[in-house]
Amino acid sequence: MAAKPLKRYAIVGMGHRSAMYTKAITVDFKDVATLVGICDTNQTRMDFANEHLVEMGGKPVPTYKDTDFDRMVQETKPDAVIVLTIDRFHHVYCVRAMELGCDAITEKPMTIDEEKLQAMIDAEKKTGKRVRVLFNYRYAPHHTKVRELIESGVIGEISTLHMDWILDYPHGADFMRRWHRHKETSGGIQTHKSTHHFDLVHFWLNTEPEMVYCLGDLRFYGKENAQRRGEKNLGERYHNNQDAKDDPFAFKLDSNDRMKKLYLDAEHEDGYIRDRNCFGDDITIEDNLSMIIKYKNRAVMTYNTYAYAPWEGYRCVFNGSKARLEINVVESGYNPLGDPIQKEADGESGANKEYIQGGVENTKIIVYPLFDKPYVVPVVKGEGSHGGGDTVLLRDLLLGDEEDKFKRAAGVKDGGNAVLVGVGANRSMASGMPVMVQDLVEW
Repeated sequence: MAAKPLKRYAIVGMGHRSAMYTKAITVDFKDVATLVGICDTNQTRMDFANEHLVEMGGKPVPTYKDTDFDRMVQETKPDAVIVLTIDRFHHVYCVRAMELGCDAITEKPMTIDEEKLQAMIDAEKKTGKRVRVLFNYRYAPHHTKVRELIESGVIGEISTLHMDWILDYPHGADFMRRWHRHKETSGGIQTHKSTHHFDLVHFWLNTEPEMVYCLGDLRFYGKENAQRRGEKNLGERYHNNQDAKDDPFAFKLDSNDRMKKLYLDAEHEDGYIRDRNCFGDDITIEDNLSMIIKYKNRAVMTYNTYAYAPWEGYRCVFNGSKARLEINVVESGYNPLGDPIQKEADGESGANKEYIQGGVENTKIIVYPLFDKPYVVPVVKGEGSHGGGDTVLLRDLLLGDEEDKFKRAAGVKDGGNAVLVGVGANRSMASGMPVMVQDLVEW
């Protein structure tokens, strides 16, 4: 029997996140996949990516600047293009990849506003190609377990739910240091980060958002807030800044070889500064949000998040006709350099444990039946980043031959519905009114 041909992938956007995909394609799933080209605005960054490929035992692949994207597709003939650029350009490369005959695979969020979302919807219809959105949180075992419990009917018909999802200060501050700090490039935390959470609710409840109302503000980061608290502002960036030596918010870009090569050594090409002061004066996104979301199945969620917490994780409660379900998750925290996090282990005084960034420290799911005693639901702990979701997602993405009864693979409507909640939040904050989000696009 002839060997199945390798599926061909090209990647556009070679920032820090790209390493996960290059490793998966060239090492973990090399029997079914091959990387044929990479594309970025920055040649230094692409050269470093090729160095990393060689270190992993692979071979360098052709590099193309962003202006040569069409030529890359024509010359390397990928089956699919993986889009890892800044959020505002996801639609550009997804649409063009489909027009050139490729499927598109994009990191979340799928895009940042309704016009770009409509362009992606229309491109799918016109070309017959598909967009897949990489919602890794769907694949974490504890999130799949919640879906399983709800589908089993154990809590009955869900009327209300409440989610508090908080980012620890290293994570929240990092959104304020880089391109995410500008609403026009990221859509804000509600579009870039909270899209994970909105999609989870759609996935759990098997429904779509209908109405969004939001209040939000920048209350902690930014120059004005720092000055009001009497804190010292430390200039534009942290690199070569002696005043930032002992600042807990400082980001030491040159203390990690990978981050130095990806960003500091690449600045001369495009001027992108990765370590800007999180208390700068040009931040246009919010750092706290309070929302009400109504769904097509009549359920209503209240959602709160803020980006300067002492720990990272969330609590979500579901109120149903048969029971109440609670899930409480503490994540291992965030290191902007990508290095493992050291924490003191419970019961081991003075001893440290090493945690994978975005891993799960502990999880507890409790069901409170209406007429019975509450009980804890056992959960398998996922290993790896994003609560173990990344590992399962990559397997599903690159193998794609296993039946998934939970249907975790996300398409354009899944990605689009998560985007619409973020878009609705932005529109609601601007107008002071609720927004009917399904009216914003034509599916």
